[in-house]
Amino acid sequence: MTEIRQLTFVQAINEALAEELERDENVFIMGEDVGSFGGVFGATKGLQQTFGSRRVFDTPLSETLIVGAGVGAAIVGLRPVVELQYSDFVGIAMDEIYNKAAKWRYMHGGVLSVPLVIRAPEGAKGGGGAEHSQSPGGMFQSAFGMYVVMPSNPADAKGLLKSAIRSDNPVLFLEHKALYSKSGPVPNGEHLVPLGRAATVRTGKDVTIVAWGSMVSRAIQAASTLAEQGIDSEIIDPRCIRPLDSEAILESVRRTGRLVLVHEAPRPGGPGAEVAALVAEHALDSLLAPILRVTTADGYFPQSVYLEKFMLPTALDIVNAVEKVCR
Repeated sequence: MTEIRQLTFVQAINEALAEELERDENVFIMGEDVGSFGGVFGATKGLQQTFGSRRVFDTPLSETLIVGAGVGAAIVGLRPVVELQYSDFVGIAMDEIYNKAAKWRYMHGGVLSVPLVIRAPEGAKGGGGAEHSQSPGGMFQSAFGMYVVMPSNPADAKGLLKSAIRSDNPVLFLEHKALYSKSGPVPNGEHLVPLGRAATVRTGKDVTIVAWGSMVSRAIQAASTLAEQGIDSEIIDPRCIRPLDSEAILESVRRTGRLVLVHEAPRPGGPGAEVAALVAEHALDSLLAPILRVTTADGYFPQSVYLEKFMLPTALDIVNAVEKVCR
């Protein structure tokens, strides 16, 4: 029987990195303060002491350099895991991510691969303000060749990260900062979660709720409240933005006839927009009500921790949306 332990999200990330560094000598980690400091959120704590400064090392404060060097290392056979301190900084390295990492395997006729993992803490927590609180995953829905992964719990964080490191495709691995301290059961030993396969968190017959990242736990809270009202909610966690498990979502919507999409990214250009279009194209005849989205307000994140909470979707917002589609 597989042993189950309680780990925090960030402990699961750290354990995945340690196991992959131990398993494959081609794996290495670089980024700002990932060495002796252990990362700004502690995800690489103790790894330099264990594996040495040739395997875990700091870089200059240049996201362009971090990702660009990662691409270069990947195409010559290494498996770099690079860290951007905040996912907001993908804009600085956009050419290296969107054009180089995502496209070079295709542009070189498949002769080379780009097994690069870009770890990027995302989301709002603690008043980071407009430049340190964003959820940019939706920006990469059109990044052909790039995987975009978004775990919602410690077990998936570990299993998806290990699978990402072993993949021959580049992976943008988005970790929500508010989840780092959250605990959950994680299997001991070798634990892999396949990329691109959704999880059915809760089965139900009345409505499908598709939620990403930190919003999965709020969807679970909402489902408990709705159950008291006799509304049976099914919750799908896609785990990824790319590749998207379209069949899991469509199969659920065809059974329930209703769909509510929940994510922290803004409504315009967020991952829910693509899912809404997918369902409209392939399951419109199954819908008994319009598709609704529950998202972050379409505006700037304030620096104030008190105002920040008014930007974010709540479990009550999800409840209200589900009640609306069920009416």
